[in-house]
Amino acid sequence: MRPVAFFLFGLLALAPPAAAHDASGPQVTLLSRAEIPNLPGKSLVSVLVVYPPGGKSPPHRHAASGFIYAYVLAGAMRSATDAGAAELFRAGQSWFEPPGARHVVSENASDTEPARLLAIFVVDSSETLLTLPDAGERE
Repeated sequence: MRPVAFFLFGLLALAPPAAAHDASGPQVTLLSRAEIPNLPGKSLVSVLVVYPPGGKSPPHRHAASGFIYAYVLAGAMRSATDAGAAELFRAGQSWFEPPGARHVVSENASDTEPARLLAIFVVDSSETLLTLPDAGERE
């Protein structure tokens, strides 16, 4: 398997498409997946995303039911959905992404240091693919 696993990543079909298309894309590791007992039909999925220096993902969407919490563990990330301009998030900072959002910017803010991100999804338990390629350009 390639060092860049196929995400949010080919692990259990949870890989972000960037990993399969671009050597500078993120390496994604599934950390856990569990059904939420008091929310029938919903699961909590956590993944570790490591971006190499200068690494980025092409535009993509996450599972339609997926509400996402992202937390920067190390380094700095630039992120944006269709809902707004790109923002810089440093280690210790976090953000949310609403279900169905188009992720237009997802990149390491540094060309010299890696960045690590914890992404936690609340998704329909039937959803197995967390990241879907998006061929469109940022509008």
